[in-house]
Amino acid sequence: MQVRYSLALVALLGAPAFAGGLSVNIEVPRLNVAEYHRPYVAAWIERPDQSVATTLAVWYDVKNKGNAEGEGTKWLKDLRQWWRRTGRELQMPVDGVSSATRPAGKHQLAFTEGSAQMPKLAPGAYKLHVEAAREVGGREIVGIPFQWPPAKADTATVAGTSELGEIKLDLAP
Repeated sequence: MQVRYSLALVALLGAPAFAGGLSVNIEVPRLNVAEYHRPYVAAWIERPDQSVATTLAVWYDVKNKGNAEGEGTKWLKDLRQWWRRTGRELQMPVDGVSSATRPAGKHQLAFTEGSAQMPKLAPGAYKLHVEAAREVGGREIVGIPFQWPPAKADTATVAGTSELGEIKLDLAP
């Protein structure tokens, strides 16, 4: 009996992983301003023709205080690029994609290919976009090009200049 379990465990642990994945680290900088509001943020993957392959995350004011529940969605259009490409077609909230805004700091998101947030991607060139917009603040979008599936583990970073800090993309085969 023990031999069977040991062989099964070896087979399980030695099995190759078939699904690739990626993780995205999004830094929301601490701004020294008189009236600070947490930014709305959208992260998505785009094909070379600028069509959206998938929306990975949308952070917004899920329960906009002082207004009717869900009123925060009306400000999603301030994430202009994301909104024009795919946002206006989505019915918020989206399970596993939408969530509340995040405070200043570094936030890590991880996705496995084949999951609800990251369906199977055809091999080819893509671009990760991260866009942020803040009430009584600015708007910023950054992008990181990448190839899918990755041949080996890879990391790429880009730094925002105002509403976003460092954005880091880690790819896993």
